[in-house]
Amino acid sequence: MCAAVTGNAARLDCYDQWAGRPPAPSASSMPEPIGTPTTTDAATRTDSTSTEIARTDACHDNSYSTLSRFWELENGTDCGTFRIRGYRPLSFSVVGSNTVNEQPSSSALNHTAATPVNYSNTETRLQLSMRTKVAQGLLTHGDSERKDSLWFAYSQQSYWQLFSSNISRPFRTTDHEPELVYVYPTDAKLPFDWRLRYSGVGLVHQSNGQSLPLSRSWNRVYLMAGAELDNRWMVQARVWKRLSENAGSDDNPGIENTIGRGELKTMWNINQKHSVGLTWLHSLRQDGNGSARLEWLRTIGSRDDGGRSNLRLHTQLFSGYGDSLIDYNRKRTVFSVGLSLLDF
Repeated sequence: MCAAVTGNAARLDCYDQWAGRPPAPSASSMPEPIGTPTTTDAATRTDSTSTEIARTDACHDNSYSTLSRFWELENGTDCGTFRIRGYRPLSFSVVGSNTVNEQPSSSALNHTAATPVNYSNTETRLQLSMRTKVAQGLLTHGDSERKDSLWFAYSQQSYWQLFSSNISRPFRTTDHEPELVYVYPTDAKLPFDWRLRYSGVGLVHQSNGQSLPLSRSWNRVYLMAGAELDNRWMVQARVWKRLSENAGSDDNPGIENTIGRGELKTMWNINQKHSVGLTWLHSLRQDGNGSARLEWLRTIGSRDDGGRSNLRLHTQLFSGYGDSLIDYNRKRTVFSVGLSLLDF
């Protein structure tokens, strides 16, 4: 009789009744185990987790462009205030140069070293740099898409005579550069599919923290802007004005005539592994002083999600003035190879 019943579940119920056993409860009538989330609870928890991930790591969300993530220009790239982020690359490099400044000098009175030091042309360079957003939404409050921001940044670059055991491996020079930066999301279409992403203004102090005769320092205000073409090309520009000092406190007269009054930086992401950058500083005068920095970066490794690692093999060629502040009036050519960590 039960063999004639169609459907597996109905046939099993028939055999259970025939054997005198109560039918097995259906899946829909079985109580859920204690502690098992309902479908609604699971969806809510998943949404909450996704929201938390987006909130804490939005500034590294690769669905947005590099410049948007770097300056947190959109609500979707906002990681909040007072979070430590990278600014310039954190790097360690081995450096070779055609000359080294053994007896730094300046046209200012009492700013020339009394005796030369037998520095080696081969040394190492360390760069530390970080920033934090101290305020946001100052002028874009209520804007559902864009977000302006105010940042404090600090950068430090040191040249270390690591291979000069005969002079106890000193740090030849260290530059300190605190900076205050305001960034406004100036979004506009440009010719050839380029896109203007931001404009801004900054105030920066740079000093080597030394006493006389090696003291060097200056202060600048600058205007800046940045544009990009997809995620392949980035162009960032700055022009600055030195804040004047009286002759008695000026460590480095005419520094803007050697290091420059403006900067143009271009980065080309060739593919997922390789990037090439060129940074050009110019005095914006007929003398044409300034510098050029050509660099190649190769990605090392990858993240767990398959994206690019932040670690780079970094090769750089520099020629001009101002590779360090002590060399503001000395031209040299420097080749370096090292490792860098980027925060994009």
